[in-house]
Amino acid sequence: MNTVKFNKQNVKMVAHRGLSGLERENTCAAFVAAGNRSYVGIETDIWRTADGSFVTLHDGNLARVGGEQIHAETVTLKTLQGVVLYDMDGSKGREDLRGPTLENYISICKKYQKLCVLELKSDFTPEETARFIEIIRGLGYLDSTVFISFNYENLRRVRAILPEQRVQFLTGDASDEMIARLVADRMDIDVQHGALTEERVAAMHRAGLEINCWTVDDPARAEQLAAWGVDYITSNILE
Repeated sequence: MNTVKFNKQNVKMVAHRGLSGLERENTCAAFVAAGNRSYVGIETDIWRTADGSFVTLHDGNLARVGGEQIHAETVTLKTLQGVVLYDMDGSKGREDLRGPTLENYISICKKYQKLCVLELKSDFTPEETARFIEIIRGLGYLDSTVFISFNYENLRRVRAILPEQRVQFLTGDASDEMIARLVADRMDIDVQHGALTEERVAAMHRAGLEINCWTVDDPARAEQLAAWGVDYITSNILE
């Protein structure tokens, strides 16, 4: 299997959970696969662990990706990384498929010079927010990181420390009210693509918003969104 090409015009592509159409999502393998392709950015999700580490995982629980009812926030990083995750064929034969740390993810993005699109999943405290920011700062990659979240307060906490940091609110709401809220708080949008029309894209751009949209795996829909002028498309497999 390979990535699916489409006529992307000027849109920038982001690999969703790494190149999750080819490799197990949110693993180093998925990040490296995206790093070796034309994606501008690599998206992932982070949760806190019980011992204060940050791990890349979408659901917060290993049940779907590893077959174990283990929640990231209730166990140590060592416990999480003791579970081998499923490969794409459902097997568990690859020792490299384990939950990476935030440091692993940032280091891979830095190696391949990819934009980090970092989704904040836990409801992070101000102290935890400061810690993950310092991790990224220590790796010299804050300028190449965009924070995204469905949790508006997570983004507010980032901005309390980094007033000019790029942030995008994850939402399925493309209304004028949402646009006004984001403009007031100087945030951009990462919107479910089904909420977008050509008129909505134009309205967001008139307001000065940068538009990322998720998760687009159909080439025809991607070409339509690109023609409307979205800035970023997040995809599992399109390149």
